[in-house]
Formats: sequence, C-alpha cells, structure tokens
Amino acid sequence: MAKYTRGTVTAFSPFDARADAEALRKAMKGMGTDEETILKILTSRNNAQRQEIASAFKTLFGRDLVDDLKSELTGKFETLMVSLMRPARIFDAHALKHAIKGAGTNEKVLTEILASRTPAEVQNIKQVYMQEYEANLEDKITGETSGHFQRLLVVLLQGNRDPDGRVDEALVEKDAQVLFRAGELKWGTDEETFITILGTRSVSHLRRVFDKYMTISGFQIEETIDRETSGDLEKLLLAVVKCIRSVPAYFAETLYYSMKGAGTDDDTLIRVMVSRSEIDLLDIRHEFRKNFAKSLHQMIQKDTSGDYRKALLLLCGGDDE
Repeated sequence: MAKYTRGTVTAFSPFDARADAEALRKAMKGMGTDEETILKILTSRNNAQRQEIASAFKTLFGRDLVDDLKSELTGKFETLMVSLMRPARIFDAHALKHAIKGAGTNEKVLTEILASRTPAEVQNIKQVYMQEYEANLEDKITGETSGHFQRLLVVLLQGNRDPDGRVDEALVEKDAQVLFRAGELKWGTDEETFITILGTRSVSHLRRVFDKYMTISGFQIEETIDRETSGDLEKLLLAVVKCIRSVPAYFAETLYYSMKGAGTDDDTLIRVMVSRSEIDLLDIRHEFRKNFAKSLHQMIQKDTSGDYRKALLLLCGGDDE
C-alpha cells in the first residue's frame, strides 16, 4: 500500500488507550453526555489508535464503544463519530456494501470509490469485502447495475490499470486519435473505446493522452464526455478523468458540491472527510482553496452546526486563509 503522509490526522503522542477509554466512559456515564470530550479524543487519534481505544474500552468495562456512542449520540454527529470508529481497512468495503444494499443503488458512492482508489486499494477492497460479507463484490455490483456504467465499474474492479512507467508517445498519439474518432467524429458514441482506454491505461500515459486530445480536437476530454455520454456513465467517466488528473482536486470538488447550495449532502461530506483524513486531506484543502476561492474550513463553518461542525473542523485541521 502507498504510504500516505498528507493527512490532517496523525498518530497522537503520548498515547494512552486506557486513559482515553476511561475518559470516554466517563463522558457517557450517568446523566447527560460530554460530547466535547468524545469529539476531541476521536478526532485527534488516528484510526489504529481508535481501534486500540475500543479494545481497551471492552477490556475495562465489558462494553462495546461503538454501541455506547450510538446510544448516547444522535443525528449527523453520531454518524460521524461511528464512521471514525470504523476500522480503516473495512471503510470502503462497508460504504460499498451499503451503496448496493436494499432498494435502489447509490451510484454516487460506487463512482466516488472505484474512480479514486489505486489498483492495489481496489484489490484490497475486494478481499476485505469477501472476508467481511462472504460475498463477491463484483457479483453484487453487476447484480445492481447495467449497461456501459456497469462495464466500466467491472473494468475498474479488476484493479488492472497499467503500472506507471515510461510513456510511449506513439501510443499516446494513437489513443488520442482513437478517442477522437470514437466520440467527436462519430455519429453516436463508441462507449466501449472510452471504457477500455480510460479504465486500463496508466495514469501518466492518460495525462499525456488528455493533452494530446486537446491538441487534436480543440476540446478538453471532459467536454467531449459531457456531450457524448449521459447519466451514470457520464458521471463515472468524468470522475475517472478527474482522478487521473488529480485525486485531491477531485475530492475538493466532491466536498464543495456536498455543501454548495441549499441543504448539505452529509453522507458524502462525512465519508470523504473520514476516509481522506489520514491520506491526503492537506492536499485536498490546498486544491479547495485554489479552485473555489474559499477554504474548506470556511465552508464547513458556514454549512454545518453544533458538535458535528466542531468535529468536522477538527478533522479539517486548520484554515487556509
């Protein structure tokens, strides 16, 4: 797995799992709940430390920390704290399971996770899904999706994108021409070509293809996808292209639109803030400030309230004025 060092949440030192467990028990025992203590502890320890706290909590009190959090907290704040307690290795598998469970499928979650994770991360998600839920993730996804959207998800689920290496300029030229013929120059669109090239070529190769495509066609590849495709396939292709260009910029945009306008998409806000907090949230903050003329911190401040806001701002880890 890649070693990520651009998170806002890092290992807390000096760390004492027993002391934290005792403080959390005290915060939830008796009348009333001390939310401040709970949010301060859980947002300032990394995921591995939170798992140690949960283990110490069970050892000391014979109680399940997550169950106690669920019974003492409510609403979005509860969802956020429980999400922080989910072991990092099962976070994505759990999100995918809930995206394809019950009536209706949450295509947004499938798109966000499968477009943004590395091939190694995708392989790991599939293994964890099988271990935790005794089911094949690909079978579950193909059972709930269809058409070209399904095909691109299946390609991404293989986690077989070409490794980054020396870029072959002749192949760059060829791929750019093939994409141009499959989209702008064709009556109707050859979606298969877009799926194969965008789903399997290496990141460095595709970045060169996008530049070459612009030279040949006069359009950004995103403009062509926008014109030539629609619905869930369009959203997934655009997410793949954006993640090839920059994963932090993709997540900055995802966070921005989760809070822009009336109402907040709290599920997306929580999922991204928790899942990227130990990976690249510093880079996401930087892209956010650059692309939206305000900081992530300012937008969370304006768009959320109460303990939920306090906890999100602590995860955010600072303001980029």
